[in-house]
Amino acid sequence: MRETRQPRDRRRAGVTLIEMLVVVTIIALFAALVAPRMLKQSDKARVTFARAQINSFMTALGAYKLDTGTYPSTEQGLQALRVKPPDANQWNGPYLPQEIPVDPWGHPYTYKYPGEHGDEPDIISYGLDGQPGGDGLNADIVSWKSQ
Repeated sequence: MRETRQPRDRRRAGVTLIEMLVVVTIIALFAALVAPRMLKQSDKARVTFARAQINSFMTALGAYKLDTGTYPSTEQGLQALRVKPPDANQWNGPYLPQEIPVDPWGHPYTYKYPGEHGDEPDIISYGLDGQPGGDGLNADIVSWKSQ
């Protein structure tokens, strides 16, 4: 005996416009709630990464000083960790495995020796705006403070 199939009701064959709008609305609400939190985490990660890079520079500068007896001058800058300065006796570098990176916002780090905050060099990332001072993401990240 052969079974007969009834044709599908065309109205129930697909997704209605209202169902699609509900799904799109739910996705939009989810994105509106989650996206700002994700962006804040990204900003926090950049600050943490800048601090880690500054700490890496300070470690390399410590090794440089052990070998040469002094830190590189402001003019020599962080590049002295990669390329031997002409007047650096006992230089055993390079002290960093790759080129001197820029900060997470694409700005070069500022290096000063002698520094204004103790016996060690000052290394500064000026944050998102690349300018001294500022608050929030524009705040300076400095070698003499660990926050």
